Amino acid sequence: MLSRMSESGQAAVPRELSAGAHSAAGDVHAETLQRRLSQRQLSMIAIGGAIGVGLFLGSSVTIQLAGPGVIVTYLLGALVAIVIAYSLAEMAVVHPVAGSFGVYAETYLSRWAGFSVRATYGLVQMIAIGAEVTAVAIYFGFWFPSVPIWIWVATVSAGLVFLNSLQVGNFGEFEYWFAMIKVVAILLFIAAGISLVTGLGPWRAVGLTNLTQHGGFFPNGWRGVWLALTLAITSYMGVEVIAVTAGEAENPETSIPRAMRTIVFRLILFYVLAITLMLAMTPWNQTGSSTITGSPFVRAFQTVRIPFAATIMNLVVITAALSSANTNLYLSTRMIFSLARAKHLPVWLGRLSRNGVPRRALGLSTAGMLAAILLAIFAPKNAFLMLYGTAVAGMFFVWIIILLTHLRFRRSVSVERVSSLRLKLPFHPLPTLFGIGALLAIAGTTFWVEGLQYTIPMFLPFLTVISLAYWLNNSRAKKEI
Repeated sequence: MLSRMSESGQAAVPRELSAGAHSAAGDVHAETLQRRLSQRQLSMIAIGGAIGVGLFLGSSVTIQLAGPGVIVTYLLGALVAIVIAYSLAEMAVVHPVAGSFGVYAETYLSRWAGFSVRATYGLVQMIAIGAEVTAVAIYFGFWFPSVPIWIWVATVSAGLVFLNSLQVGNFGEFEYWFAMIKVVAILLFIAAGISLVTGLGPWRAVGLTNLTQHGGFFPNGWRGVWLALTLAITSYMGVEVIAVTAGEAENPETSIPRAMRTIVFRLILFYVLAITLMLAMTPWNQTGSSTITGSPFVRAFQTVRIPFAATIMNLVVITAALSSANTNLYLSTRMIFSLARAKHLPVWLGRLSRNGVPRRALGLSTAGMLAAILLAIFAPKNAFLMLYGTAVAGMFFVWIIILLTHLRFRRSVSVERVSSLRLKLPFHPLPTLFGIGALLAIAGTTFWVEGLQYTIPMFLPFLTVISLAYWLNNSRAKKEI
């Protein structure tokens, strides 16, 4: 266990926490990540990671499961997301390091926890990248249905690798504007939706009747609302991005709390408003689908027959998926870098290029893209759900470990230090315990959702493999001492 206590009762701080990022296995170059991400870039990178296929593509399935009741589903998911965000903000301000919650888990829980959560998160982000670039290919199919989707997957992947090879300040600025396009587009969609629903524009008012017709607001009952939560919760899986970027953040004491507070409430506002207006614009049984063939937002504009609106919306969702994939590639690269610096992976993966980018870790992070290309060739109809569903169980594990770490963190850090934080979770430990219980219940529900039945069974062998890898690596390290 690494959660050793000093004489003062505080957790003994390992080298990763005290020094941020450290040199790999005696490398003469004491390379560290560069703190060049501003608060505005942190906020937009987080939005870029969170607002992606979970909202624009995955909502097809959640709407099919819950009907208009999916609005309640997204509100329930927001409660869990707030707990995660505030817990991470506390730990990231006290320990603003590369590897973030992986390092915290290693410090306050155990070395196995630190290794497994980083390995899982890195793999989940790789898979998510594959899902995002596959989503881009599906969106392009709206315009070019005869072009094989693997061509789009390969082209997009090459562009994203180039962007992530840029210096982090340049990457952050590019992602800022990339995500800004997405935010502006969602705001315009919300404005257009309000205009259509209320009749403020040149079109006849649609009203809110679509929310209560076609089986009512809860056509599949509360069971549908809860089942939809298994996918809707993944739309919020991106709030942890702020913690991952902490090692490269300027003034983390102030920028992290501000960015975390901003991202959480923007996500809730965007998701709930966008989903509500989309369902008001068109009947849910025309928008939802048990299979992934396109964005329900694009189908909504097709239904109301506004000229060029569907084409413009398709361009928006392409931008959203690209932005999300770009951020996910950044995240997986930093997790692999962190594992290498902690000597859980070969030390050469923890080295930086001259512009401060862990390009070797970046190369390994492209595995999800390669998997997406292969799936696009051999299983194009099922590629998205196969990739996205596999990532779901891994993120449940990551979030549960984060909350378990937070419980130990609060026990180890002084009351005075916690009270000095600009952003902290109130009524501790009740929200953290609520979050753990909710995530376990949601994870268990995946067995009853079409397409997600095998996510937990598929994750367990992976957890066994990484545990075995950890044990072998730990045994080897002890022999070398």
